[in-house]
Amino acid sequence: MKTFSQKPAEVEKKWVLIDADGLVLGRLAAMIANRLRGKHLPNYTPHVDCGDNIVVINAEKLLLTGRKRQNKTYYRHTGYPGGIKEAKAGEILDGKQPERVLELAVKRMLPGGPLSRQQMKNLKIFAGTEHKHEAQSPEKLDFASANVKNTLRK
Repeated sequence: MKTFSQKPAEVEKKWVLIDADGLVLGRLAAMIANRLRGKHLPNYTPHVDCGDNIVVINAEKLLLTGRKRQNKTYYRHTGYPGGIKEAKAGEILDGKQPERVLELAVKRMLPGGPLSRQQMKNLKIFAGTEHKHEAQSPEKLDFASANVKNTLRK
């Protein structure tokens, strides 16, 4: 018996649509990272981009558990001496680009390297309900009903 290794030409990518309204950030990011890598498929090959193309809408309505919205800090550097900047997760979600929080969470769950940078290009995140990938007719994935903990209980 031989180990199966998928070739890049044999990969069939699907388009998946996820509505992030009311979903918990970390759980959603972990599921997206697995789907981007293709680990949900039986023919998963670690060195090939065999994951799906994922479209996420309503990224501005993501939820964070506990006090992470006030306490979680994101750092960036301008490139100049003393140019470190910080922003809280709540400020980013309420700001101009709320999709950055989900993008950073998914990016940090993928292994570093050229393959993960290529896989990140298969992730499209939109703050509102409108997206420009209607022509690909993505299939809707109901992540909220997969587990009770995927949404915050009130």
